[in-house]
Amino acid sequence: MKFVCVTQIFFIFMDSQSECLKVVGAAAPLFAVAGEDLVLPCSIQPSTSAVDMRVEWFRVDVTDSLVHLYKDREDKNEGQILSYRGRTALSREELQKGNASLKLSAVQVSDEGAYKCLVEAKSWYDDITVNVIVEVLGTHPVITMEGYDNLGGINLVCESKGWNPKPDVWWLDREGVTLNAEDTETHRDTEGFRVKHSITVHDSDSNRFYCRLQQKHHMRETDIIISGKVFHAWKFAVVSISVLAVISAVVFIVTIICVCQKKEKIERASFHVFFCTFHAHFCGVSLCCPYFYCFFSEILSKKLQNDFEKEKQYAEIQRQRVEDEFEKKMNHAVEVTLEADTASPKLILSDDGKQVTHGDTKQDLPDTPERFDHCPCVLGKEGFSSGRIYYEVQVSGKTKWDLGVAKESINRKGKITLDPQNGFWAIVLRKGNEYRACVGSSILLYPREKLQKVGVFMDYEEGLVSFYDVESRSHIYSFTGQSFTEKLYPYFSPCNNKRGKNSAPLVISPVSE
Repeated sequence: MKFVCVTQIFFIFMDSQSECLKVVGAAAPLFAVAGEDLVLPCSIQPSTSAVDMRVEWFRVDVTDSLVHLYKDREDKNEGQILSYRGRTALSREELQKGNASLKLSAVQVSDEGAYKCLVEAKSWYDDITVNVIVEVLGTHPVITMEGYDNLGGINLVCESKGWNPKPDVWWLDREGVTLNAEDTETHRDTEGFRVKHSITVHDSDSNRFYCRLQQKHHMRETDIIISGKVFHAWKFAVVSISVLAVISAVVFIVTIICVCQKKEKIERASFHVFFCTFHAHFCGVSLCCPYFYCFFSEILSKKLQNDFEKEKQYAEIQRQRVEDEFEKKMNHAVEVTLEADTASPKLILSDDGKQVTHGDTKQDLPDTPERFDHCPCVLGKEGFSSGRIYYEVQVSGKTKWDLGVAKESINRKGKITLDPQNGFWAIVLRKGNEYRACVGSSILLYPREKLQKVGVFMDYEEGLVSFYDVESRSHIYSFTGQSFTEKLYPYFSPCNNKRGKNSAPLVISPVSE
């Protein structure tokens, strides 16, 4: 009898304990980047071992929905969705702590959706739902000129495809001010979202316009520079047509007077009126006009269209020329590694000499003449006193950095000013989105999009140092007409880590076509 009572009390206690347990996860949707790994959170609170429990992850929004099954202390994934094979895992160590989170490797677009985590014991179960949104970076936006409006503005269209989820789209001027534009056309197909955004722009001081597409974690941007000749061509056409209209009106009045004075030629005049009316209808104007007005208007219209097409062709030729030149420079790729003996004591270099980060603690290193002692800088191990070189540096995830080349005799002690006169040919990033070329008071730069990887090219004999956006294969800035008289070294500075905000490394990347 006592045994029965004790047993009942035990089960009552276990039931009360089970009622206190619950499964918790992520309240907000999880954003994943295609190709990267993702952890779907799911854990028991209070912390209770789940080693002897059943843990099932499955999709809510598809049939045959098993993503991962753990029971009887092992994975049972025979019925798993094929696309998840080899990409899911639970941690046995974490299960002991009640953590049933699922690691999903190499996220795919098809992984987007709702997932349920079910944790079940003999006398208790609970579940939570986790929503996953997979971000896919679409193609670089392409800007095309579609023609003129009635006031001489040029209609621009920005198109891009392959986005997920749907991106926000903006047009901006050279100063980064958002411009008023028409509604965005959006279509979804098997490749993701395709967007098309239009705007009408008018002649301005710079005539440089940007189209930007942005998601939560991604952004792509491209720009277009329109020659003032394109706008002026429209103005010339309008003035010419206006002058012709006045001349036509005068000729028409003279013709009417002549007709009135020569009634005997009324049949001929009637034919002339019919002929003018026919041409007025052909020209799309409401008043009768002499046939030569239509003729010259058509000529001007064709000339305007030809100028417009020539400008489009010129812009495309320029873009292709820059890309071709960039590919030629890649043929001069050299091996670059960091020279530890030049590194500031607060810099941390990787063992292979390919990465550099800024640390919080100053290392106890000998203060040799070669070493930077104050600024967080480091030089490449290899110096160059002739020929052409090219190398690439990954700068993604950073809010501040310096890149370029420096001559051997530069000052490495105390405060350093980046300037060709001081032996530095460099560009820098400041404030997360402000790019500058270090020339005297510096020049503000406007790359097509946020730089992820920078290509550095130097032609020693020509006195040229150029910088390129590797992803968009576009030119950023060039120092030209320089005179090099001593050995030059690749120059790097990851800058201060700003309490972790700028902790990402500068990485010398292998050059690939």
